[in-house]
Amino acid sequence: MLSVEVIPGRTPQGPEPGAASASFPSLSPGPGLGEAEEEDGDEQEPAEIYLCALWTSGYLGIAYYDTSDSTIHFMPDAPDHENLQLLQRVLDEINPRSVVTSAKQDENMTRFLGTLASQEHGEPKRPEIIFLPSVDFGLEISKRRLLAGSYSFIPDSTTTTEKILFLSSIIPFDCLLTVRALGGLLKFLGRRRIGVELEDYNVSVPILGFKKFVLTHLVSIDQDTYSVLQIFKSEAHPSVYKVASGLKEGLSLFGILNRCRCKWGEKLLRLWFTRPTQDLGELNSRLDVIQFFLLPQNLDMAHMLHRLLGHIKNVPLILKRMKLSHTKVSDWQVLYKTVYSALGLRDACRSLPQSIQLFQDIAQEFSDDLHHIASLIGKVVDFEGSLAENRFTVLPNIDPEIDEKKRRLMGLPSFLTEVARKELENLDSRIPSCSVIYIPLIGFLLCVPRLPFMVEASDFEIEGLDFMFLSEEKLHYRSARTKELDALLGDLHCDIRDQETLLMYQLQCQVLARAAVLTRVLDLASRLDVLLALASAARDYGYSRPRYSPQLLGVRIQNGRHPLMELCARTFVPNSVECGEDKGRIKVITGPNSSGKSIYLKQVGLITFMALVGSFVPAEEAEIGAVDAIFTRIHSCESISLGLSTFMIDLNQQVAKAVNNATKQSLVLIDEFGKGTNTADGLALLAAVLRHWLALGPMCPHIFVATNFLSLVQLQLLPQGPLVQYLTMETCEDGDDLVFFYQVCEGIANASHASYTAAQAGLPDNLIARGKEVSDLIRSGKPIKPVRELLKEKQMENCQTLVDKFLKLDLEDPNLDLDTFMSQEVLPAATGIL
Repeated sequence: MLSVEVIPGRTPQGPEPGAASASFPSLSPGPGLGEAEEEDGDEQEPAEIYLCALWTSGYLGIAYYDTSDSTIHFMPDAPDHENLQLLQRVLDEINPRSVVTSAKQDENMTRFLGTLASQEHGEPKRPEIIFLPSVDFGLEISKRRLLAGSYSFIPDSTTTTEKILFLSSIIPFDCLLTVRALGGLLKFLGRRRIGVELEDYNVSVPILGFKKFVLTHLVSIDQDTYSVLQIFKSEAHPSVYKVASGLKEGLSLFGILNRCRCKWGEKLLRLWFTRPTQDLGELNSRLDVIQFFLLPQNLDMAHMLHRLLGHIKNVPLILKRMKLSHTKVSDWQVLYKTVYSALGLRDACRSLPQSIQLFQDIAQEFSDDLHHIASLIGKVVDFEGSLAENRFTVLPNIDPEIDEKKRRLMGLPSFLTEVARKELENLDSRIPSCSVIYIPLIGFLLCVPRLPFMVEASDFEIEGLDFMFLSEEKLHYRSARTKELDALLGDLHCDIRDQETLLMYQLQCQVLARAAVLTRVLDLASRLDVLLALASAARDYGYSRPRYSPQLLGVRIQNGRHPLMELCARTFVPNSVECGEDKGRIKVITGPNSSGKSIYLKQVGLITFMALVGSFVPAEEAEIGAVDAIFTRIHSCESISLGLSTFMIDLNQQVAKAVNNATKQSLVLIDEFGKGTNTADGLALLAAVLRHWLALGPMCPHIFVATNFLSLVQLQLLPQGPLVQYLTMETCEDGDDLVFFYQVCEGIANASHASYTAAQAGLPDNLIARGKEVSDLIRSGKPIKPVRELLKEKQMENCQTLVDKFLKLDLEDPNLDLDTFMSQEVLPAATGIL
């Protein structure tokens, strides 16, 4: 049995809210580690941090090694913008000596690391940038490297399976980028031999623990919580054209709150969901905007802003195409609408209260550069002509030379008709007609129809004309007049296109010079879009503003509702929650199945999560204290498809993550722990986990446990004290019926009411009656005997089977062995009969 000591995690600068560790009994530090001060007064060696970072498809994976305590810290996969703001925050907070990454990286990551390596001397000391081959960051090889590592906190006697299960309870193997970053970090440590440079090669770099790293003010939420609370839920798209890869958001919290009009607003809302925060200033600034738009007099303004936001498009993609000179006609249209919509947002926000920071930012930072960009595009780009020719064209009166060439080009048809008439007068009388055409890059040509006598190539020769080619039964020639036209008019089409392309390049330079304001427009517009969406949902669903209290260690919710269940049920019974200080930190909830225990747990988690995102919540009142993490282990029927053994391992690992990482500010939701295991084993594990947290005293997390193990209370497996509070779901027996009130109250369920639940599920009455009988026998300690009727019926079947075997015997068969028949057929059957 592995013993694990849980202590609060720390960043190199000190304690960090939300970060917790799976730490282990400390061993004697190996050579090269930061040792304690020697008796002669030598100072402790400064800590050094070696960071490994990967960024792929908008997600960041982080892992680093801290020499001060010989531990590896990791941050689960987190979304990050192309400018890598999250990575910059990590670098600012931990200040690594080296940054390790893959040699095969995205352009944005390469540019970021190049800037990081070229910092000036006045700035903090720049880290060493180390590139390793991309093969060192392979997913499978990283997993094997992690599982094969030598860790002093895992006993040598531990089997491979036990080691995998133990590490899986600490390391998020479902976060693929993080696993790859950990694998690359281990490769680097082994190659650089940090701290053991002077030791024998068989001495490995000491790793005394793995810790989850969370940035200051961010709330830690694992992927299991997002799934079981239905914060996100992807499902197959119903369209037959998207069966292979199309996914859409199902019934989820994100689905009902996502009313954003632009794609960048939707991305920002998803980013807020994946990064809940404890920053009260940021949370209250979001709530101020939502509350402003919930006022009845501001409803029309909200609708108008919502319409304008629908024209805010993917500006970064357009700017990227401009840099590569791949701008499309549609890009100019989209940019024009985006800029003018941004000006509309600016003018609207200038009329709104400047005490709200977002309105002030939009009013000030949407500068006159936007008007300059919109004016340039509107005065230069000919949108109708561009669409007709499928290329960039300019309006008249922009360039006199272009206008003159276009005028000459417009007059060519009538002029060429006159030239063709004169050419026809000089041609063979057998040629009925001809025309003069212009082909870009080739020039002017005389075109005549192919006549019946023109069979061989030699028949194409016409005196005074140079044959060029045959196309679509028409012969094309150069004549003296067409050569004069080439010299006189030149390649008008190409000249016009070249000059318009030059103007487009100049216009692009003007736009790119003001790219910063366009980027800021996208940031502020997407923020406004998200807050308008949250305000719309709060108005429709009747949500209220939460309050934040740093002094409150927990949550208080008055008449809270489940945001998803209340949309599906005809009526929904609200429930209140109060946890904090040193009372009722562990709430044990009992009650029959289908009485609402799981909904209550999810409701607590969802309301807390919504408050930490900065959204209004489905409750009359809500006060949220210092919550640094949410851990959830709730039974989910969808996971059973993995197989029972895998399912149980997965559920137990979720609880292990909570045990290893939860702090006194964490919210832990546990439902039906031990389900599917032996009753005694499941009960013992649940009691052990709860007693472990109770032993922490004031450091105990806020825990909500829903269980059907009534023996947990009846056998008094938990110590008495103020930290434990027993709740139950209120019910009432009405004859043979059981009425659910779905109301939480103090107390303990006196029965599981399993027979009523079985009846509701449709089991036959005789099976339910037999179940009650067996339950009573177990409770009274009496032996369980088979049912007489069933036993008698079974005996008759066995007797008939034995008689049939005797009747089939052929006693005259010389090969018949009666001894074998009696020992293998009769005696086993007789045992069943008796």
